[in-house]
Amino acid sequence: MALGDPQPLVSVIVVNYRGTDDTITCLRALDSGLDYEHVELICVDNASGGEDVARIRAAIPDVRLIESPVNTGFAGGCNLGAKHANGTVLGFLNNDARPAPGWVSAAVAELRAQPGVAAVASKVLDWEGTGTDFVDAGLTWFGMGYKRHAGSPLAEVPAAEHEEAKDVLFGTGSAMFVRAAVFAELGGFDERFFMFYEDVDLGWRLNLRGWRVRYVPESLTYHRHHGTMSAVDAPESGRETFLLERNALAALYKNLSDESLARALPAALALAVRRATARGGLDPDQLDLEKGVGPAVTDPVAVPRTTLAGVLAVDRFVELMPSLAESRAAEQAARVRTDADLLPLLRKALEPAYPLPDYLRAHEILVEAFGIEEVFGQRRKILVLTGDAITERMAGPAIRAWNIAATLATEHDVHLITTNPLLSPPPAAFRISSGKHRDLDGPIGWADVVILQGHVLELAPSLKKQHEHKIVVADVYDPMHLELLEQGKDAPDDQRALDLAGVTKVLDAQLERADFFLCASERQRHFWLGHLAALGRLSPRLYDADPTTQSLLAVVPFGLSPRAPVRTGPGLRATLGLGETDRVVLWAGGVYSWFDPLTLIRAVDLLRQRREDARLVFLGMKHPNPEVAEMDIGARTMRLADSLGLTDKHVFFNERWVPYSDRQNWLLDANTGVTTHYEHVETTFAFRTRVLDYLWAGLPIVTTDGDAFADLVRTERLGVVVPAEDAEALAAALEKTLYDEEFAAGCVERMRLVAQRYAWPEALKPLVEFCRNPRPAADRLPGAADLTTAAPVRGAELVRRDVALVKEYLAAGGPGELARRATGRVVKVARERLRRG
Repeated sequence: MALGDPQPLVSVIVVNYRGTDDTITCLRALDSGLDYEHVELICVDNASGGEDVARIRAAIPDVRLIESPVNTGFAGGCNLGAKHANGTVLGFLNNDARPAPGWVSAAVAELRAQPGVAAVASKVLDWEGTGTDFVDAGLTWFGMGYKRHAGSPLAEVPAAEHEEAKDVLFGTGSAMFVRAAVFAELGGFDERFFMFYEDVDLGWRLNLRGWRVRYVPESLTYHRHHGTMSAVDAPESGRETFLLERNALAALYKNLSDESLARALPAALALAVRRATARGGLDPDQLDLEKGVGPAVTDPVAVPRTTLAGVLAVDRFVELMPSLAESRAAEQAARVRTDADLLPLLRKALEPAYPLPDYLRAHEILVEAFGIEEVFGQRRKILVLTGDAITERMAGPAIRAWNIAATLATEHDVHLITTNPLLSPPPAAFRISSGKHRDLDGPIGWADVVILQGHVLELAPSLKKQHEHKIVVADVYDPMHLELLEQGKDAPDDQRALDLAGVTKVLDAQLERADFFLCASERQRHFWLGHLAALGRLSPRLYDADPTTQSLLAVVPFGLSPRAPVRTGPGLRATLGLGETDRVVLWAGGVYSWFDPLTLIRAVDLLRQRREDARLVFLGMKHPNPEVAEMDIGARTMRLADSLGLTDKHVFFNERWVPYSDRQNWLLDANTGVTTHYEHVETTFAFRTRVLDYLWAGLPIVTTDGDAFADLVRTERLGVVVPAEDAEALAAALEKTLYDEEFAAGCVERMRLVAQRYAWPEALKPLVEFCRNPRPAADRLPGAADLTTAAPVRGAELVRRDVALVKEYLAAGGPGELARRATGRVVKVARERLRRG
């Protein structure tokens, strides 16, 4: 620990119930045996009666002793202690356990290093340190949590199982740590459990909400297993079995998804009954008339307590269901992880857990009958939202959304929705529909992950309110506000400013809400990092979770098909009447204000004087989305071509948008691909998706300098890069790519390798990986809070600070400056007191 490094206060809570000797031993070890100073000791006496409280107070005067008027069990006792705790970290330790010196410090180090870790599960050995108590967690499909390797000699447990840190479903309540704010956010342990599985339930809920529970072997304790329980009860009483059986069903009911619960709960109830009869060795056929009719026997049947415990547990679980249903609704609304996500943490979900032959036979029958092996295998549900038209004639945003949906659909259930009324999609392996506003609430509630682009968040306000915990991916590959700077030049000044402010607000909302962001290039990534920093999203918590920020903002360029283009019909030559020997330059996309088609027209005018067979074709002049306003630049381009006598001779305008599924036919008819633009901020961060079509079709590229693709063309030697608005240089570049066959062939050869990097499956890899293991961003985890806070300035130090400030203000501006600063401070203090009050 570095000198002056602030450390969080850790409140260690020990619950006592008629176990004074063990409790005093535990508290003494905590009081004097730790290498961590900032510890608050809290002991909750659970209405033990007798001399317990007096003895503990006399033995450990420094402990904060809280007396509960009734015995609320381990869960209630821990919660009571947590309510009185001042620490930002809560430590829970059984009274029959003792900590190693580094128990607290190792856990705190993990919590500080990993903002996404809510709880630390300690390594727990037996009292002598030779046997295993807790080194890993497991959970059966019927809700029974268990400690893997428990009871085994430590020497027989593989080192990797107990010496390496790992994520677990839960930590044992006998020795664990939880962030205090997160514990409060989840309502602490569920007191209905009384004792047993309250730790399983808490860990399960933490994981469902996107937090991690981390086993840290350096956080070590030693435990007399069931030391307290054996002092107040006997195994033969059936009471422990009753609690284990009831609480397993309760945890299952609260935390499984609707789909999983529908299969697992009936089977779990049936299995609980078979477990009960098998444990007691009851004859299951003793009342079956089919097995024979003898004298009527009405005497009571002796039922072992182990059997009675299981039957009563089912009965009491049913009684709890109304209150559990409320908790279930809250957990299901807040969950961001699927049952399938947690399957690796269950370790062996199909573990029968009991070796009784009758029980094992029933387990096999129920697993088969209810399809339990499929319970945790449901595919994740992903909703892709776009505002663009999804038709045969799709533009960039729709094409991107379509390919995102198609790629993710190989692993997940995907629903692609457009908020645009135009919907006539080509065949797809995923669901497609359109809707607006309230139409989106149902699909959003259905989804585990929502991927959105453009203005869609404004049409889905439920993502900001009732679905605030839903995991959201924002695709910000299109910096709309930069486009608007150029696009809105013809609007009145005041309206232009309002429009820009509105679009910026839309983007700000996405940047503040989403858990993961997609951008198209490293240039864009730097731009969006700046925007996120300005909004305060690059917080210390996010930075500590991932200093690279790659898990927050990933480069996912626009992609292209992994399959080479194959001609399926007529292309531009047949459609526009061009000859087979004509040399064709293709402009493969729309004509917008930030492009410079005018210099291109002038360059073609220069080129045609040397090369009569040169042709320029504009793929589509009218955007397929009617909500995209036509821009004046298109009309100006056509007028310029007309005035130079180029239209339908050397320059050809395709008035309609070419269907997405036909564009390869037009590309394959071309010899060169071109994109030209002006030199301004939009260009700097733009990603010209038409260039990918040129890569895909193997067309040498001519591009204006200044954007990300210009860097690519220059570095990889895929064509020619020219200065902005230089018609002569542009004409020369077109001529080189059209007529220098050796140069063009070299470009095409190099394109094959570069194109592989931009194939959709490759381009979307960061999104694919995120969707395999989606989690909320570190600053959006529920209950996230600071572990350490600065101590308030008091006494002489406060006076010295104020005197220094007075001198500074007088030197800076005299008495007027001092008065202004003093007034501002008074207002600030008043506001702070009002906020706290």
